Amino acid sequence: MNSEGNDESPIEQKKRKRSDSKPAKKGKGSVLKQKSPAEFFAENKNIAGFDNPGKSLYTTMRELVENALDSAESISVLPEIEITIEEISKSRYNSMIGLVDRERVDEELYDDFESAKAREKRLAKEVRAMEIEAKKAQLGKKLKETPQGKGAKGRGGASFFRVSCKDNGRGMAHDDIPNMFGVVLSGTKYGLKQTRGKFGLGAKMALIWSKMSTGLPIEISSSLRGQNYVSFCRLDIDIHRNIPHIHAHEKRENKDQWHGAEIQVIIEGNWTTYRSKILHYMRQLAVITPYSQFVFRFIAETEDKNISIRFARRTDVMPPVPMETKYHPSAVDILLIKQLTQETSKQNLLQFLQHEFVNIGKTHAERLIGEMGPDFSAKMPVKGLTSQQIVRIHQLFRQAKFDDPSGDCLSPAGEYNLRLGIIKELHPDMVATFASSPQVFEGHPFIVEAGVSLGGKDVKQGLNIFRFGNRIPLLFEQGADVVTRTAMKRINWNSYKINQMQDKIGVFVSIVSTKIPFKGTGKEYIGDDISEISSAVKAAIKQCCLQLKSKIVKKLEARERQERKRNLTRYVPDVSRAIMEVLQKLKPGNERQLEDDEIIRKVKTGELTESNFREKLTQHVEQVDYEMALEYATQKGVREEPREAIYICPLEKFQGASVQLDGPVFVFRLIQ
Repeated sequence: MNSEGNDESPIEQKKRKRSDSKPAKKGKGSVLKQKSPAEFFAENKNIAGFDNPGKSLYTTMRELVENALDSAESISVLPEIEITIEEISKSRYNSMIGLVDRERVDEELYDDFESAKAREKRLAKEVRAMEIEAKKAQLGKKLKETPQGKGAKGRGGASFFRVSCKDNGRGMAHDDIPNMFGVVLSGTKYGLKQTRGKFGLGAKMALIWSKMSTGLPIEISSSLRGQNYVSFCRLDIDIHRNIPHIHAHEKRENKDQWHGAEIQVIIEGNWTTYRSKILHYMRQLAVITPYSQFVFRFIAETEDKNISIRFARRTDVMPPVPMETKYHPSAVDILLIKQLTQETSKQNLLQFLQHEFVNIGKTHAERLIGEMGPDFSAKMPVKGLTSQQIVRIHQLFRQAKFDDPSGDCLSPAGEYNLRLGIIKELHPDMVATFASSPQVFEGHPFIVEAGVSLGGKDVKQGLNIFRFGNRIPLLFEQGADVVTRTAMKRINWNSYKINQMQDKIGVFVSIVSTKIPFKGTGKEYIGDDISEISSAVKAAIKQCCLQLKSKIVKKLEARERQERKRNLTRYVPDVSRAIMEVLQKLKPGNERQLEDDEIIRKVKTGELTESNFREKLTQHVEQVDYEMALEYATQKGVREEPREAIYICPLEKFQGASVQLDGPVFVFRLIQ
């Protein structure tokens, strides 16, 4: 043993010293790499709603339609949007890219290969299913729609589709088109404003999916209003550098003076699995935007499967264009304050606080600066603020009291449009709508609009929930959404005379805000973890239910009156006959009054007959029914009076005439 207490031999010590002196080898994973935003989203496409071919087809269509709506609404033009999904067979796709079809040499190599034994077993199963259906048809039972046999296993029916969307909106400037479609996270919707999208991903992700699944570019045609040419651009995207790769960019003649945009992209998709979702989305979009006209077409390889649906415009009343607003002090963080100080055009701190934030006036700004401490002054240059001073401003914003932001910058659909949309698409028996006043969460204003309908076309029994966020239909993750949870767990439908299990109930809730708290970038649903939104949704639905309850009660009372009148009318002939028999047996006498004697005499002489009594009793039933209805209306109050057009002539034509008001409804009567 050596003096250091080491048991190593001299030879082992030499080996250890030599190994310690050698430089360590770098591992293979230590090389630093960078990814562009386009490359990141290409590798994580499910984040943007491109999980599989079916969902990708749905998301592509949805993104193009929402961009088209925003484009038309931004210039206050009634939207006219045409959506076409055209199926492209594999052989046609191969010819488009110049690939020659080859016959298979080794069948067992392919995923859809089916052995003779498996084919025989499948065909026997299909024959048995057809025999069962035939027996059901003979017995008159309702047949279920059986899906077409898939045959051998395959890739779930994925095919190729050309998705095109044409609108009459603002259009795009010629030079901006390449960057608008070929650079991920670039767009015109950034800023504090109510918009359908904010991420700058929609059309770019469709282009990335097209590049990944078909390798084909996207085609854009666009023209600004009053422009005498149409900009045409064919491009794809350089994934690794996040820049557009332009194939063609030219100006063409605009003969029809058209303005707007038309986008075409060819992608891999699956129509079979997402057909119902796509059509359901279009129907809900027609509900929330009844001022829009949509024409949807699906062009299949075989004509008998083609679909053409027109969602007609019901009104020309459009919501106001949402305005861009400034940040509320309680909704900013340190990074945002620093960014605003660098971008502001104001020179000193006092002007910066007044003009870059809402609800901070001059007096309030001076008080805030005085509260910040001796290191701050109203005239100090805002661009010279240190990191510590920005932190102090942020801390004060969190602790100080500010008025809530107003909802003037928001653009809700409006009760009128929501009601029209529900009536147009569902044809319900009853509908009630309500719009809340602007409310606030985390410094962002929001408005909740709700509608509840009863009955209707193609409406299932129970709760049918329709959700919208910034006028976007939300179709996925329904169970976790704040609207679904509120409608199913927090509303006592029985207390409003509504049967939750048997009645056909439509629940429509639209939330608009400068910041919708979507869960995930796919904008699938609104979380139930924000108490302000949850309570506002519950209050809006309850207001609709109260309106419906009053209508249901009136309807039940009217039905009871009709039933009572029907019962009384049914017994009129029997009562008339019984009265006649009694009167015919009576004789005039001194004990009766003279009126009774007169009635008996008329019966004896035939002046009063059974038909007379029947007529008088019928008139009495009518009179009693009318008096009861009038008494009910007097007690409860008539809120919805009959409305008729009244045309009043100029007064000089009726000199000396007077006007009289007659009855509960005002009627103008000329008295000569």
